Amino acid sequence: MTMPLSPREVFLRLVHGVCEGRWDELPDLYAERTHVAHPFHPLGMPVLRSRDELRRHFAGGPGVSFDRRPANLTVHETADPEVIVAEFEYQGTVAGTDEPIAVPCVFVLRVRDGQIVESRDYIHHLASARARGQLAPLLDSLAGGGGGTGM
Repeated sequence: MTMPLSPREVFLRLVHGVCEGRWDELPDLYAERTHVAHPFHPLGMPVLRSRDELRRHFAGGPGVSFDRRPANLTVHETADPEVIVAEFEYQGTVAGTDEPIAVPCVFVLRVRDGQIVESRDYIHHLASARARGQLAPLLDSLAGGGGGTGM
């Protein structure tokens, strides 16, 4: 019998899977019923509540791609063995310009039986949009000009 992955191991598979573009594998890291929130998303992204919603969320990757890798990883264990707080950055280069970019993130994950049942993903969305060449459409959406972005 195989032991389920620890919260730390699940997080590492998630962040490396994002950086390596393994979009089809990422939904399997989540429980069938889950709760994934992006509280700081500037356009008020809805909570993702199922593996199917996550499959649609990850479909096709991030749109305009940028070269990235996880950096400055710190995983904090908590008094609750299911919960970790992970601080890290996606570091890489801006699409088309090779300008260095860092996207700071903090994820608070609850992992049960090797699957994410809850996640609050605090991402620097403006830096992320800039890295993907989507800052102008995001700012336009925030200013009320429409043309939203699928961050």
